[in-house]
Amino acid sequence: MLENKPISLSISNKPTCASKVILIEKKSATTDMGFNPWEVADLNKSAENGSFISVFREEGDTKIVSQIDKLGSKDNFKSKEEVRKAGAQILSEIKKLQIESICLTSALSSDAYLIQLAEGLLLANYQFLTYKSEKKTNSLAKINIVSSTITSKEIEELNEVVTATYFARTFVNEPVITLTAKRFSEEIAKLGKLANFDVKVLNKEEIIKEKMAGLLAVNSGSQDPPTFTIMEYKPKGAKNTQPYVLVGKGVVYDTGGLSLKPTAGSMDTMKSDMAGAAAVAGAIYAIAKNELPIHVIGLIPATDNRPGEMAVTPGDVITYANGKTAEILNTDAEGRLILADALSYASQYKPALVMDFATLTGAQVMAMGIYGAAIMGTASEEEMTNLKKVGFEAFERVHEMPFWEEYGELIKSDIADIKNIGGREGGCITAGKFLEHFVDYPWIHMDIAGPSFYTSNDGYRLKGGTGFGVRLIYDFLKSKI
Repeated sequence: MLENKPISLSISNKPTCASKVILIEKKSATTDMGFNPWEVADLNKSAENGSFISVFREEGDTKIVSQIDKLGSKDNFKSKEEVRKAGAQILSEIKKLQIESICLTSALSSDAYLIQLAEGLLLANYQFLTYKSEKKTNSLAKINIVSSTITSKEIEELNEVVTATYFARTFVNEPVITLTAKRFSEEIAKLGKLANFDVKVLNKEEIIKEKMAGLLAVNSGSQDPPTFTIMEYKPKGAKNTQPYVLVGKGVVYDTGGLSLKPTAGSMDTMKSDMAGAAAVAGAIYAIAKNELPIHVIGLIPATDNRPGEMAVTPGDVITYANGKTAEILNTDAEGRLILADALSYASQYKPALVMDFATLTGAQVMAMGIYGAAIMGTASEEEMTNLKKVGFEAFERVHEMPFWEEYGELIKSDIADIKNIGGREGGCITAGKFLEHFVDYPWIHMDIAGPSFYTSNDGYRLKGGTGFGVRLIYDFLKSKI
């Protein structure tokens, strides 16, 4: 399952292959190949300096494959995303010609955009072929970045972050027939060995001892046992004295339980309901593999949600380890039930910040579509602002929702402390308000239901699991050091 890794990425001062992609700016720009790409492209003579085109050249054949106008500075998030998309466009040309090796070089004033170009190529080159009887793999096997300013460390870092995104995508794409909660925990343990971070898995008996009422309730209709996976990366010289804790929803398949989902367009994609857990596992892999000096802990409650003989029923009440009681009125609002256990468990670490990631509500998709995630919580305005900034840089964008007290009124229960559904109004926010009952530390809740799984290709974001959250988490925690 973890064999799916990106192609080889390297750095050098000189091209090592015949096929090249060249980033060129300004009307007068020429290359060592002796042609003027602006004339080849027959572009508007008034094009501004700072625009660029990417020229693809293979064995004497020159082709303009993408053009970006008004390219911003190297810190411009919009420009960075356009360059990533250009990488995906270039890959389609590479696949047509069955090219195995390519060099990326730049005639721009800075080589910085070569990182985003490579990132787009790598992310677009992902394939999930596990269940194909004829595995038609993409031709591209090697990318060489030609630069005297980009370091080998930057290249290694990019490669590991993309590898982590691949892992997260594969976890999401894997069907539940093979990726049960137990198997998921085993695969995360493999990541721990690869990247040198600790992994501990609580079995059902241990989960019972920890009084994880939500996880046990959701799992009650399943024949497969639940797991609770604890990941920890604590390097020597970590910059933080209090850990950052990441919580990921790990519902490996969601039928809705007794509140059964309709199949078409709903239940048929529910192998993706553990995308939050996949993002957390991938991000910790990238952090550990790149040896960031930061203490981080990951918590993943995992189970499937099925309408078995002993399934929890609408109207049941459960009692959590922190003493809170919850009335379950809809068994399809199960993600918040298991996240509550993990958020309570996180208190023992006295964290600097806890962030949870979950494909939690259809309401988030209705509000924002697939273009970004919803955030809310009790963290400082500074933390929220920084997360939004980092999200735009990685183009895994987030938008802060209101988190007013009035939303909490909508989940008050007649017979328990809270109920697990608050009605149609503000459903994304009332889910967050449910979780708020289990935190006593700075906390950010992120609902990634929309951007975590695509039903068609969109540039380097491919149909199926997108790996949303891996790059965002990595960049956000890296910004802390």
